[in-house]
Amino acid sequence: MTTEMKSGTSSERSDYVRLLPAGIFLVIAGFFAVALQSGDPSRLPSMLIGKPAPNTTFPPVEALLADGRAVPGFSNSDLAKGKVSIVNFWASWCAPCVEEHVLIADLKFAAGVDVYGVNYKDEAAAARRFLGRYGNPFNAVGADSKGRNAIDWGVYGMPETFIVNGRGEIIYKHVGALTPESIRAKILPVIDAAKSAPKS
Repeated sequence: MTTEMKSGTSSERSDYVRLLPAGIFLVIAGFFAVALQSGDPSRLPSMLIGKPAPNTTFPPVEALLADGRAVPGFSNSDLAKGKVSIVNFWASWCAPCVEEHVLIADLKFAAGVDVYGVNYKDEAAAARRFLGRYGNPFNAVGADSKGRNAIDWGVYGMPETFIVNGRGEIIYKHVGALTPESIRAKILPVIDAAKSAPKS
């Protein structure tokens, strides 16, 4: 009897262990479902909020020029220079990126911040055509042709926008295309609060 009871308990524990990954997946999927059904994709969870931007380097997009000069890439160290900045992941093949692109220049002007672009899983020629057609609002444009750095940033899809404080910490993440409403109600207030926060 005792042996049978022990065997049954061990079998039950083994079942729990096997079901644990599925349970964790369902919880995470629940977060995604709530965010998507609420119509607010920016509510998708991010483990990076309040943490330093990942240690990443984005090389420049090949042959991308502005005023006859090469447009530089950037790294996370460029985001920790005492000034609030924005990092926008985009791609030429991304339709919502076209919709939000015109708003980025307006946001840059309204917020008075530097904006860094990351061209995601794209061809350099396509990226150049995109910026040539729609304008280049970025202070620097880095390439992430393999999408590996985007993984470190926790990027789910295109486009995504991050706000980074002067200490190089990610303080806000917006998933999906920016809109006039999201800029007014979310992005600008976060930037204003970050600017007035203590520097130390």
